[in-house]
Amino acid sequence: MARVAYAEEAEQPELAQRIRAQRGGKMLNLYRMLMNSPALAEGWLALLTAIRQQCALPARYRELAILRVAVVNEAPYEFAAHVPFARAEGINEAQIEGLRTLAVGAVDTQAPLYDETMRAVIAYADSMTREIHVPDAVFAQVSRHFDAQQMVELTATVGAYNMVSRFLEALQMDPETAA
Repeated sequence: MARVAYAEEAEQPELAQRIRAQRGGKMLNLYRMLMNSPALAEGWLALLTAIRQQCALPARYRELAILRVAVVNEAPYEFAAHVPFARAEGINEAQIEGLRTLAVGAVDTQAPLYDETMRAVIAYADSMTREIHVPDAVFAQVSRHFDAQQMVELTATVGAYNMVSRFLEALQMDPETAA
């Protein structure tokens, strides 16, 4: 059970409508919680919509990074919420499961599940999440695969989803129930 009560959509109907419009008609518990602070909900919605829908970073790498952040931060809500997006972007079941079992910071260059770009994204997400200061070698490896805009977007994605997992876990948010 969440540590703070979820807001009712009726308290902020216009905001709830914008959230639903940008989230495929859904009102996730995450946004129900954020609606306790309309200003934060608005800002969060704008940032995460930009990351998820308006960036040049290929979506498969975005979702790979998000899933890895969720694993490193032990955030099952975040992980479960993004598995369908990862699948839709071509990340297969073995790769998804591999993210759960791969030790933090242990991306093996011989790992058959992941190509070179995926391994670089995983290592970058691991470094940003656990170490904060990304080693030059990790940055050099990942930046070989992305231009400046995509590097900024990947970095913002990892940073934002670290925020998401910390928010979800600190408030002990409930996973979505099947409709």
